[in-house]
Amino acid sequence: WRAACAEIAEREPRLAPLIAAHRPLRLASRGDAFQTLARSIVGQQISVGAAQAVWARVCAQCGTVSAASLLACSPARLRACGLSARKVEYCFDLARHFDSRSGDTGDWDALGDDRIIEELTAVRGIGVWTVQMFLIFHLGRPDVWPLGDLGLRRAIERCYSRGRPTAARTLARLSARCAPWRTVATWYLWRSLESEPIRH
Repeated sequence: WRAACAEIAEREPRLAPLIAAHRPLRLASRGDAFQTLARSIVGQQISVGAAQAVWARVCAQCGTVSAASLLACSPARLRACGLSARKVEYCFDLARHFDSRSGDTGDWDALGDDRIIEELTAVRGIGVWTVQMFLIFHLGRPDVWPLGDLGLRRAIERCYSRGRPTAARTLARLSARCAPWRTVATWYLWRSLESEPIRH
């Protein structure tokens, strides 16, 4: 992390003050793979507070949330937690995907980012942005550049184009200067918008 910060600060002077201001903080991960993705489904299109409340009820129903415990839970019980019928379907599809892997998720460490995106976006309710967040927050991949993330785009606009849409050439230049540490650059750009570390 320190080496990445030093390289980015040297190559991209506009990010150096952000890195210096937030130096004690760094990317943190929590939870396991299944819970990380299940929580992303639960939280789709609702507020953070509402998502936390629904997730707490799911945990109360399932105990430790895993593919097996969720598959053992009836759709009606999950609906009673506050999940829509569509989200219940998505959660079951995710659970079946993990169950079919027989718990073997360790091989993700050996797979490239694009292969993981291909695999997980085949699960209903999981899009590219969700997998990119998974790559960053669960697998700790160092070079993810989630330009579909509105927070990242807003931070870049604030830092590089006075709040206006950023030109494609500027985005390309920034991407090139921050590689192969674009996850780290993304994390510090997010820091420009909020004071607390983002955890997923």
